[in-house]
Amino acid sequence: MPAETRTTGRSPARRFGWRPDRLQGIRFRLGLAMAAALLPIFILSLIQTQADFRQQAEARRVDLQLAAERSSASTKARLDSTQVLLRALSPAALGPYCTPRLSALVDDLEGYEGLYRVSPTGQAVCASGRDEGFRSGVAPAGQSGWFERLRAGEDMVVMRAPVDSDYPPALIVAIRAERPMGRFDGAMAAVIPLTTLQPDTRDPALPQGSETALTDGAGRLLTASDASAFQLSGGGDVAGWVERARNDGAAVFEARDSRGQRRDYAGAALAGGDLYVLISAPSPGLLSWARLNPIGALLLPLGAWLTAFAAVMLLSERLFIRWLDYLERVAAIYAKGRFSVRPIQAMNAPSEIRVMARTLDEMAEAITVRDRSLTDSLAEKDALMREIHHRVKNNLQIISSLLSMQQRAVADASAKAALGDTRQRISALALIYRTLYQSDDVRHADARVFLTELVGQLIASEAGRGPMVVSSVEADTLYVDPDKLAPLALWLVEAVSNAQKHAFAGRGGHLKVRFRVDGATSVLEVEDDGPGVPSDDDVGVGRTLMGAFAKQLRGEAQMVPAPGGGTIARMTFATPEAVHPEEAS
Repeated sequence: MPAETRTTGRSPARRFGWRPDRLQGIRFRLGLAMAAALLPIFILSLIQTQADFRQQAEARRVDLQLAAERSSASTKARLDSTQVLLRALSPAALGPYCTPRLSALVDDLEGYEGLYRVSPTGQAVCASGRDEGFRSGVAPAGQSGWFERLRAGEDMVVMRAPVDSDYPPALIVAIRAERPMGRFDGAMAAVIPLTTLQPDTRDPALPQGSETALTDGAGRLLTASDASAFQLSGGGDVAGWVERARNDGAAVFEARDSRGQRRDYAGAALAGGDLYVLISAPSPGLLSWARLNPIGALLLPLGAWLTAFAAVMLLSERLFIRWLDYLERVAAIYAKGRFSVRPIQAMNAPSEIRVMARTLDEMAEAITVRDRSLTDSLAEKDALMREIHHRVKNNLQIISSLLSMQQRAVADASAKAALGDTRQRISALALIYRTLYQSDDVRHADARVFLTELVGQLIASEAGRGPMVVSSVEADTLYVDPDKLAPLALWLVEAVSNAQKHAFAGRGGHLKVRFRVDGATSVLEVEDDGPGVPSDDDVGVGRTLMGAFAKQLRGEAQMVPAPGGGTIARMTFATPEAVHPEEAS
């Protein structure tokens, strides 16, 4: 990978502003935008559907009102027949055979508790009643409400009979009797049990779950097929609905029953303003339009919205998303450093995609040109650095050769030794530069390879001047730069030279060099098998330089006895910042 890409820490595609990971977000936002654009159509359909539902609900209430009137038809017919019967019996109810005749009629006619002929004073002059007495409020009727209303001039009165423990709940139907001149002549009354007047709920025209009831003119419940349907939430009942219907101008209302169910109520008059039939049916509810017409009300708008959404998504996928996905794959390849792939297929895409593809292509071309330029510059720099290291090495070798010639010309032993030591130090530095320009990376060198070669060079330089010295090197791999390698090499030169002068002079021996890297600390040791550690009085320039070189590496140098005899020159120092071999190469 080019150095430019490796050192910036970001992929080339990201440096040019392309974010492939945003494609999923683009898809999501595009889907939301399309859904939002099509949502008004769906909402409009729902509004229209809700309007249709309201119309259906209103029509349903009208149907409920009509159903209430139809369900009360039998009860109304019963009241009408009772009125006809009473008018037919009124003239003949004063004869001697009145009581047997009325009793026979009650026995023959179903649904009558009793028939009564009441005098103008409220006394029963003829009745089909029990021997033990008449129902309270019927006879005598002088203070009864129904009788007072007839006396006041009303033609017909329908009223609930007073509660009597000996009689079942019943309804009083009475008509006014008059003399030829229109003078009040009492009343003709019939008592009808309420159970026989209950409207029929089996009418197929009634909504499912309907219940029926009879109420008086005040809206009080007289009888009901299910009283709980007419008991409202909060403990109230439907009393007063007649008055509310008169005030509101409608006989249809909505309320919650005692079980909390919302119900519709519709009423119809049976006998003037005295008797009403009330029908109750469950309300449709907010979502009943979906049940009333599920296909036209819900499924068609929803299907149209989903179809439009799918069509738009498919079209956008065909014209836009798939090209973005293609460019994403190309950008991912660029992120891996492969710029030979070009987005050629996008040339057939829409114009906006072609612009993005050209941008990616130009980006890849620019990075390729830049990487080629950088690679050429690095290669040129590397060649120059190798040439410089080679020349420095040659110059140092020339200086070493001159010192060697000067050493041979000098007669003084101490001067000759000093020139020899200097020549070895210069040769060690020359070896550093030779190692650098021969390595794969001119900026770093492997300490293990360098130390092995340096020890061999030092031993070989003295091989022909005395007994043989056998050397061995054990070293760990550590890639370091030349600044740290120089003091390491010079310390090793001084340690080996010291062993050659004091341990191996006139006798030879075995030299061991060990280099260990233990985390943050490294140790370089030179062990000989000579006579032992020299005294402090023998400290010379070499040991002084060893201490100075150790300080350059933030370490210390010491001379310690070897376990098997001899001396160990040891330098313990902070491990230089290492470069991994794959990076150095």
